[in-house]
Amino acid sequence: MKLLRVEADHPYNVHIGHEVFSLFIEDYREILDAADRIVVVADAQVAKLHLDFLLGYLQEFNVSVLTVPAGEQAKSVETFMDCHTFLLTEGCSRKSLLLAFGGGAIGDVAGFVASTFMRGIPYFQIPTTILAHDSAVGGKTAINHALGKNMIGTFYQPKAVLYDIKLLRTLPPNEVRSGMAEVIKHAFISNEGWLLELLKITDFGLLSDDEIAAHLEKGIAVKAAIVEEDEFESGVRKYLNFGHTLAHALEGHLGYGKITHGEAVALGMAYALHLSNHPQLNEFIVWCRENDYPLQKLQEVEFEKILPFMKKDKKSSKGSLSFVLLEKTGAPFLETIDENRAETAYLELCTMIGGV
Repeated sequence: MKLLRVEADHPYNVHIGHEVFSLFIEDYREILDAADRIVVVADAQVAKLHLDFLLGYLQEFNVSVLTVPAGEQAKSVETFMDCHTFLLTEGCSRKSLLLAFGGGAIGDVAGFVASTFMRGIPYFQIPTTILAHDSAVGGKTAINHALGKNMIGTFYQPKAVLYDIKLLRTLPPNEVRSGMAEVIKHAFISNEGWLLELLKITDFGLLSDDEIAAHLEKGIAVKAAIVEEDEFESGVRKYLNFGHTLAHALEGHLGYGKITHGEAVALGMAYALHLSNHPQLNEFIVWCRENDYPLQKLQEVEFEKILPFMKKDKKSSKGSLSFVLLEKTGAPFLETIDENRAETAYLELCTMIGGV
């Protein structure tokens, strides 16, 4: 079992490996014993597959379970209010404890609920996807708005992150693909050697549990180091949004859940690499194609359709277009791009995708 420490304003541990839920009793019993109510907010699909496995470790406690829609559909005002209603109906108080059980979307909405219920109750992140190795760490919580992704939320750190690798075995290929995009994002902004290792992968299905765990550990370490330096995203934490300006615009335009977050991030990284004149753009496009990322989506979406969403990006102000760029692996920076350059680069990338 791997252990990483996140030295945020409220420090906590991230545990990665097998049988990590045993830590509820071994390391975190005091927190569970102190709770007057324990509520699991679970992705409906994850609940079908893994809820009994989780509850098997919590038999000594009185646990209530609320299942919510799977994926990005969970990050809505309606789900947010449903969670609050459930907590109130169950008689929860400021001494209650929430467990966020699912992928990144569940972690986002459940974390937001925890941060706002009676002005804040403790919670654990229990991620069940590869993608959630990014979102479960760092304390960002949010729900979506029709006009933009993650526009309503808080910074609120969990008590711990418990990441059982066993649960990743049931992920469908598109969710593995989605998660690996965030893994390679962390490599792009941090480590050339690790990036080259990932670019050699042409079939995610051949990765062993140990290999996946090693990649997740590296990604979480990158995220944790940046969060420790800039917990509330006033500076370098924005570098974690590499590829996300276009990604969030695509998700907003296409409809949340129509394309997975990681797939959108992969397309956004290709765009940012082109804007950056990064030397490994072609290699990255080939990697995306070999691993079935939907590159053709860019050719199907007109630039003017996604421009309004990019102007609402949280890194932007006064309607400017702000991107995390990367002329050299491991050295990200922010740059404001004018609309003409942004549109030209978009059209060039669409042409390039058809030719590489």
